[in-house]
Amino acid sequence: MHFDINLPVILAAAFVATASPGPSTLGVAGLSMASGRKFGLAMVAGVITGSVTWSTLAALGFGAAMRANVWLFEALRYAGAAYLLYLAVKSARSAWLGARAEVKPFSVPDLRAAYFRGLTMHLTNPKAILFFASLFALGVPPDAPPAALAIVVASMCIQSTLIFVTYVFLFSSAPMARGYLKLKRWFEAVFAAAFGAAAIKILTARL
Repeated sequence: MHFDINLPVILAAAFVATASPGPSTLGVAGLSMASGRKFGLAMVAGVITGSVTWSTLAALGFGAAMRANVWLFEALRYAGAAYLLYLAVKSARSAWLGARAEVKPFSVPDLRAAYFRGLTMHLTNPKAILFFASLFALGVPPDAPPAALAIVVASMCIQSTLIFVTYVFLFSSAPMARGYLKLKRWFEAVFAAAFGAAAIKILTARL
């Protein structure tokens, strides 16, 4: 491995970004409580696929190239904000209607749908590739060999997987599931506010 690669700094920054509350962590938590562990893990697989996609592109130097294409970032910005607003509306509607709600905000028909929810949520976040690009600029020298880049990407993937899987097991536990059923409308109101705030943040952020 290239000795100039600052892997601890990269993993520390990635840990803070991944573990802190955000659309992906909120989505995984909500789906795990509402639908159970299998669906939460399926969504995690989608999130990790998106994360590996962005980190690989950043490692290959596509971060700067995509930054130059403002139209692409704008498209991703609006797509991501629209998807988060969609989830916010579903959560708000369910919280408002309660037991009369026809569609649960975190329900998905199957594991495949859970996977694509996680993938869509992560791929439509235009700040993700900027984050990964900044990590590589901070801790990886320009002359790093492909093998070293692969180690960095794999390390971040493993760390992110462990973090999200921990979220799944935590929020799919029996006490959390019972709490969700008792306080379902309050949980959904909080998720609606959080998704709405995330959408506004994406729309107003300077990329």
